[in-house]
Amino acid sequence: MVHISEIARIFRGEYGRSVAVLVRVLGSIDAAEDAVQDAFAEAVARWPDDGLPPSPAGWIITTARNRAIDRFRREASGREKLVQAAILHSDEHSDEPEEVDTVEDNQLRLIFTCCHPAINRAAQVALTLKLLGGLTTAEIAHAFLVPEATMAQRLVRAKGKIRDARIPYRVPSGAELPERLKSVLAVVYLVFNEGYAASSGAGLVREDLCHEAVRLGRLIMELMPDEPEAKGLLALMLLLNARRDARTTPDGGLVLLADQDRSVWDKDQIAEGQLLVRQCLKRNQPGPYQLQAAINAVHSDAAQPASTDWRQILALYGQLLAMEPTPVVALNRAVALAEVEGPAAGLAAVDVLELGNYYLFHAVRADLLRRLGRNNEAVAAYREAQERTDNDAERDFLAARIRALTTTGPGPAAPTSDHPHGR
Repeated sequence: MVHISEIARIFRGEYGRSVAVLVRVLGSIDAAEDAVQDAFAEAVARWPDDGLPPSPAGWIITTARNRAIDRFRREASGREKLVQAAILHSDEHSDEPEEVDTVEDNQLRLIFTCCHPAINRAAQVALTLKLLGGLTTAEIAHAFLVPEATMAQRLVRAKGKIRDARIPYRVPSGAELPERLKSVLAVVYLVFNEGYAASSGAGLVREDLCHEAVRLGRLIMELMPDEPEAKGLLALMLLLNARRDARTTPDGGLVLLADQDRSVWDKDQIAEGQLLVRQCLKRNQPGPYQLQAAINAVHSDAAQPASTDWRQILALYGQLLAMEPTPVVALNRAVALAEVEGPAAGLAAVDVLELGNYYLFHAVRADLLRRLGRNNEAVAAYREAQERTDNDAERDFLAARIRALTTTGPGPAAPTSDHPHGR
């Protein structure tokens, strides 16, 4: 007997594949989603007694396609052309599951449709999680701390944009592909960042978003195995995610990289991430995600903080800064510079950056001032950082640093915060 929870798990895993196929067949995202939901309802009614079909994925796609055709036939005659198109593409009520290669092609089309530049970035993230991740509107709204109604409107507007602007359901080709792929990877990394270091709320980490981003990263790498930056992004997320359990205390407090218990780092994720980094190095087509992955691979090589090869990290940040000369990359390079040449050199590199609204700028600056014994300035910088983060765990950590500085001395060095080395 099949339990409802098992059916729900299968549908969550197959949702993106099924919707991708049905969008091509039906020409409508909303119709595809409705059809997959109809198939889910039928599975809940039948599978507990009948058992799992030989190919659950094929069953979902075939049943959803057939339910959609039936629904269109029952609706107004103005839908006749759509019905005919559906029948033409589906070989009416065929029980043959979709070819695997076709499913993969459709998933790629859907990824690039969700991340089309005509759609704003917040909507790109929401659509990707909804259509490819199978997350409900309520789950996405909860993850990004907005009302469900707000997220629902965001999704409706994004799908309306796709429909009204006639955004093509295809994978871009030629000169258009690199920039579009960059947008796709950025969306997945935004999902991961929000899970790894939540921008607001009580908890530092949202495991569901980290998991979903890694799953999407695997999907993109599998669908585009010749794209080294896709491999680099997956490596980066795995190496960061490997540290997740060590990043917080039992009561949810933030633990810096230098203070983490490295014995609880996930060795399997580290091994997989390092293998992907080595494969990227052999390709010799470096990109920003590959370089960030290499930096975190160096961190993962160090059994103890003192054995970290900061010179290699500094060199890698130099390459990354040359490739992407942004202030946030320069800030991360300054952290590495402070470990190689001392906190004064790091502070000099930080003070020329225009990042006054970025809380990590003030947090890094405060730590360097603390290490130089300039406690009053450090306290002021920590307070600046406090004012610019909405995450409770980070605010509590900064408050503890302020208390320590106002009651004792500079204390031991804490070389780096454990945030993704993003841009």
